[in-house]
Amino acid sequence: MNSIRFLILFSGLLWSCLQAPSAAAQGKARPVDRLYMDMRASFHQGFSKDDYEGQFLGEHLNFQMMGHITPKVDYRIRQRLNKKVFDEKNIFNATDFLYVNYRATERWSFMAGKQAVLIGGYEYDAAPIDVYYYSQFCNNLYQGFTFGVSASYRMAEGQDVVLQVVNSPLSLGLVNLFAYNLAWSGHFAPWWRTIWSVNFVQDQDGRFVNYIALGNHFSFRNVIFDVDVMNRAGLTQKQFLFSDFSVISKIIWSVGKWNICAKGGYEKNAPGNIDAEGRPFDVVIAPGTQYGYYGCGLEWFPLRSDLLRLHAVYYRDTAVRRHHVDLGVTWRIDIIGGGHSGN
Repeated sequence: MNSIRFLILFSGLLWSCLQAPSAAAQGKARPVDRLYMDMRASFHQGFSKDDYEGQFLGEHLNFQMMGHITPKVDYRIRQRLNKKVFDEKNIFNATDFLYVNYRATERWSFMAGKQAVLIGGYEYDAAPIDVYYYSQFCNNLYQGFTFGVSASYRMAEGQDVVLQVVNSPLSLGLVNLFAYNLAWSGHFAPWWRTIWSVNFVQDQDGRFVNYIALGNHFSFRNVIFDVDVMNRAGLTQKQFLFSDFSVISKIIWSVGKWNICAKGGYEKNAPGNIDAEGRPFDVVIAPGTQYGYYGCGLEWFPLRSDLLRLHAVYYRDTAVRRHHVDLGVTWRIDIIGGGHSGN
């Protein structure tokens, strides 16, 4: 069944590709601006004092398409071909993006369909194919992409405020559970960019948990430095600030064709953050958790572009207490268009 669905999807995409040149020749909006596939594979090793495990893994296989229906209406699709397509709780489980976006004016745009849940932070916002290891929050979140609507207002160049209402990323497929998100993507200076958000998210019991997520991206010549701070709290939680939180930092130093990288984070949720019935206010990071993780790595771009990337990464955490080493390769095949793939 999955193979049949893929063949149908591929046939439709191929037809769109064949139509794109004639549409451009007629001066109309191109139905396909970009069409590409990106992949990542690695040799993963996990070891401790007493044991060793090694395995070759295919980690990502994505089919991506972006284009315009009209000059003011664009769309995006990202399908993970190596992920289970059908899930009883989420029949679009393998689809990250499936949206249409209407740019009504130079300042206002409106989006409907499956989109990223707007939670601030640069680790969360990064394309999964570019992340080698995650925080517990990102690992445990049921879904980072859900169906819904959003309205975006551009205050100035590079300064966008977005109001979003989507299915809750904590819903586990249940109905009448939503997330209400207000996000700001902007900058204080050319070297300091931000993804900040305030979120009110319903869990499977219908209770609201609040996220305040502050993602900060600093760039200085060939060095970039990210700092993400996130506070989580139930609306009736006794201690609202810094009893359930994450702090994550990452640094990348670019030298020629090389990136020298390091990332680490600390997450904590106090044991007492439960309601009168003993249920946790935060169902993503369990009460009583104290979790740290860290790692470093090298990336090499032999073509001086993101068409081909080799990586060697080491990481570990305080929960499993095992060492992990990944040696792998990421590559992209551009079918229509080109340039950086973004997130």
